[in-house]
Amino acid sequence: MLIQFLIVCPLVFVAGFVDAVAGGGGLITLPAYIIAGFPVHNAIATNKMSSSMGSTAATIKYALNGFINWKMAPFCAAFSLAGSAIGSNISLLISDSIFKIIMLVLLPLIACYVFKTKKIESSREPFSFTKTLIICVVIAFFIGMYDGFYGPGTGTFLMLLLTGIARISLNEAAGTTKIVNLSSNYAALAVFLFNGKVLLPIGITAGIFSMAGNYLGASAFTKKGAKFVKPIIILILVLFFVKIIMELIK
Repeated sequence: MLIQFLIVCPLVFVAGFVDAVAGGGGLITLPAYIIAGFPVHNAIATNKMSSSMGSTAATIKYALNGFINWKMAPFCAAFSLAGSAIGSNISLLISDSIFKIIMLVLLPLIACYVFKTKKIESSREPFSFTKTLIICVVIAFFIGMYDGFYGPGTGTFLMLLLTGIARISLNEAAGTTKIVNLSSNYAALAVFLFNGKVLLPIGITAGIFSMAGNYLGASAFTKKGAKFVKPIIILILVLFFVKIIMELIK
């Protein structure tokens, strides 16, 4: 049991920092839980608890920095909650082996998407508020569904989609990402708690580490940007991909 805490907690701290800066912390945390030996469904569920705690800390920090557009945030949160609830219920119906096969498909796609992205910023003319809101809530719903179903890469996808498709600023995208991510995490966590999938001791402990990492990452966001997290994300993806292949072969 102790070795599981020693594996998960430091990686969750690093993931919290990464997630607050550029999203994608789940690419580190979910593999950490599985590498530590937790069953897939318990890993995903417990990861939601620690992620929810960490996202709360980062969201508060971004709110204090004025990065959250409060005119759009409630709508994005509502659609994210709905999507996440649907996605997390679907995930409970899928077996561990099917999850691993899905991961084998998703991980390379996520890696390519992250690796090819040169700059997380939009330089194009912004849309009207109404059009921006519609695009943002659609993104929030489908990414919320993905987050409830699987999760890793959610923050990164949100940052890229909000800046690239919705054309909002990097700072506002960071704040909106945290609102959407926090909402989807809470919705999924509620479903997993109700179904008894969350391992509370490790979830709460890892959550404290996640809060510390998220807070420090949010503080560093405006100074360092998101570029330095890419090598970490790619490395974790490669290791996780190899591990899943080995397990399926066995």
